[in-house]
Amino acid sequence: MIIDNFLFCSVPCIMTEEEPAITEQTVENFHGCYLLRSNSENKYYRGRTYIGYTVDPNRRQKQHNRGRKFGGACRTNNRGPWQVVVIVYGFMTNIAALQFEWAWQHPDESRRLRHSTKKTKKENALAYRLRVMAEMLSVDPWRRQALTVQWLSVEFQIDFPTNLQPPSHMTVLSGAVKTRKVTAPVTPAGKDTGRAVKTFPESTADVAIVAEDIVLSCGVCKASVEKSEQVTCLVSSCSTRFHLICLAKIFSLDDELLLPLRGSCPTCKTPVLWADLVRFRNGHYRDGIVEIQASEIFGYVAAVFTYCI
Repeated sequence: MIIDNFLFCSVPCIMTEEEPAITEQTVENFHGCYLLRSNSENKYYRGRTYIGYTVDPNRRQKQHNRGRKFGGACRTNNRGPWQVVVIVYGFMTNIAALQFEWAWQHPDESRRLRHSTKKTKKENALAYRLRVMAEMLSVDPWRRQALTVQWLSVEFQIDFPTNLQPPSHMTVLSGAVKTRKVTAPVTPAGKDTGRAVKTFPESTADVAIVAEDIVLSCGVCKASVEKSEQVTCLVSSCSTRFHLICLAKIFSLDDELLLPLRGSCPTCKTPVLWADLVRFRNGHYRDGIVEIQASEIFGYVAAVFTYCI
């Protein structure tokens, strides 16, 4: 069924040559915005939509369906059951996610979406909200963020129009989502020993790389680098340390923007997303296996994180 250039389909829509299996994703320190659709038996409420922000989409859906007394919203109270259609996540902070939520809820008032056309008579509420989402992912500041679009209801999954394709560095997935909280690793007694452990797959065996207690130097300026101001390459055979500001300057050379999007490690020349480097620095992916996969389509290396819990 085609509704205003949006093709509703029942297969995963992802910009790769092979379609991935629909699997459950585990996301650390989740900050995301979700789109709900009402499946109410009351035809007056059926098909209505709701947009919100959450750190735990599974818990939030239950709250909406149980009602306002259990933490649900006033606009969703007694108008369900509500079904999660899609989630956009990967925001570095709750503020960034809340800004996306507000613009998605109020596209007519957002200065970022002044170019967006208003809802037409032919569009239902869901089609309109999905079109606005696609338009948001193609404009600043969101098109420069390492976001993920996760479809939880395959029957409402869309093929993005040609002129509104998500940027190549964004990931489009299908399946359920789990969340887990992590905190940045803390060195005992507040001392920076320079010791770190990362686990990567090599053939069929996992290899633990341990940096011994040595004085670390930046791979760019060669000056000593403290743990509080360092970022580490994700590639197991490299693991070079850099000053955060030194690597940011190199990553920003092509775009001439303050906030980098992606770049290549000066040591191993592997292209990676800046967001993945920052997430690892902040304590993400410490309990899992990090697999580096090259993409000929995207032209950069994506870090795929599989958890062992």
